[in-house]
Amino acid sequence: MHPQIVQDKPGTCPICGMDLVPFDKSNKDASLTLGESQIKLANITTMAVGTGALANFRQLNGRLATDPEKTTIISSRVPGRIEVLYIKETGVRVNKGQPLYKIYSEQLATLQQEYLLAVAQAKQFPEDAQFQQIEKAARQKLALYDQSNAQINQLVQSEKVSAFVTYPAPYGGIVTELTATEGQYVSEGGSVMRLEAFDQLWVEADVYPEEASFVRVGQSVKVVVAGWENEPQNMTIQFINPSLQSGSQLLQVRGSIPNPGNRWQPGMQANIQLPLKSKGDVLSLPIDAVIRDGKGAHVWIEKEKGKFVPRMVKTGMEDFNLVEISEGLKAGDVVVITGAYLLYSEYILKKGADPMAGMAGM
Repeated sequence: MHPQIVQDKPGTCPICGMDLVPFDKSNKDASLTLGESQIKLANITTMAVGTGALANFRQLNGRLATDPEKTTIISSRVPGRIEVLYIKETGVRVNKGQPLYKIYSEQLATLQQEYLLAVAQAKQFPEDAQFQQIEKAARQKLALYDQSNAQINQLVQSEKVSAFVTYPAPYGGIVTELTATEGQYVSEGGSVMRLEAFDQLWVEADVYPEEASFVRVGQSVKVVVAGWENEPQNMTIQFINPSLQSGSQLLQVRGSIPNPGNRWQPGMQANIQLPLKSKGDVLSLPIDAVIRDGKGAHVWIEKEKGKFVPRMVKTGMEDFNLVEISEGLKAGDVVVITGAYLLYSEYILKKGADPMAGMAGM
């Protein structure tokens, strides 16, 4: 039978077809008794209420953004033609040392030829310091064009000039923009692609001018990324924009958080929890222990082993995990902290009534 079905005369349940049973109005016992196996199955746990410090906070709407310090424009070190783009679309993750593009550069081939000539002259005239300096200067030119020591040494060993050179990724990251195509001629310093590392992200949040007094550079705050509400991150406010954003009249504050495993992406919602005030010697409970509905808030008390009763409470300030109980409990009361909603549902199922009916208004 479905306990939410109530009528003033005998009949059957319109959902399952079972006969309705009379409701005993004289039964005012609001307790619920469960066996040990039922308690384990429902994962019901309790704790004795205690007191301690509690801090209140204000939530600032924010979002994750790319850290510009983790962004690199991959540009061509030499003028030439892009022969191969190994990354052909944005959003691709690359590792440090992975080939990004191959370029054909006659200028690079000329520099290689000049270096081989300088090496030959330095070997032919080992006592002449001038030829040694020429060889050193020619090697430095190749290094300026991003030729590694290994590539230069290979050139000396093979004595083969190549106008083709492949450039690797300087570090791992995500290719977020392609600015060149295969076959395109690029000048020295011309952009080829943008590479962004997401191992650290900015958190940007908006602050109303009247809230600005609560924020300061160097302040420690909590950040809650959407979808990871149970994993608040510690962050320090690093910057407060002194100018209001045009059109919104909001100030922007910023900090950064680590992003291990790149599990978060720029653009995701990430709110800053700004601490406002704190209280000491506060009676508090885990937030999940309190059931709230239109009649108020209540918790479940374990009066004796396996016997639970609901009790209306008044709540006060909250932090990330705890809520203040200003009325309804005293230190030492044993309260259900996990499984409270299951008790609430079980009571309705067994007794066909809301356990808090007639108790609103506390």
